[in-house]
Amino acid sequence: MLSEEDLNSKVGYQLPGGEYLLEPYKNWLTNDVVGAPNDDNRLAHPMFCYYAAMAAMGLSLEEFFALFDSSSDDGVMFGEAEIEIRKALTLGSTYTVSGQVTGVKRKNSRKLGMFDLVDFELTLHDGEELVGVSRNSFIFPRELTNEIR
Repeated sequence: MLSEEDLNSKVGYQLPGGEYLLEPYKNWLTNDVVGAPNDDNRLAHPMFCYYAAMAAMGLSLEEFFALFDSSSDDGVMFGEAEIEIRKALTLGSTYTVSGQVTGVKRKNSRKLGMFDLVDFELTLHDGEELVGVSRNSFIFPRELTNEIR
């Protein structure tokens, strides 16, 4: 387990980032699954602000978890998510994704025991223009209580 000092040193960690091509067929599949209309406009489903950001953050989830001395086998949980769309995403466009760890907290609860809460933010750019922000958190269990064991 990371010390609190090591945990706190992760704030500001720059994710490698990458690029995401918003392919029309992925939008069609997303719309089909969620029951949204598949019309002929060039606008993508708003969830692509999240999908593109996570897909092109430059690390797999397992690699991200390893930064915090954890793995999916440890029961990492998704915390919160927030998307901010500044401009509609368009089909066929390629977006540049960058991001960083924005916050960490070590906490205790009666049910979960000790855990680390890690916040990170991913931004999507179309050239120089910021088109979206995806803010997320993961919960890293550190010590399970007897109630859960």
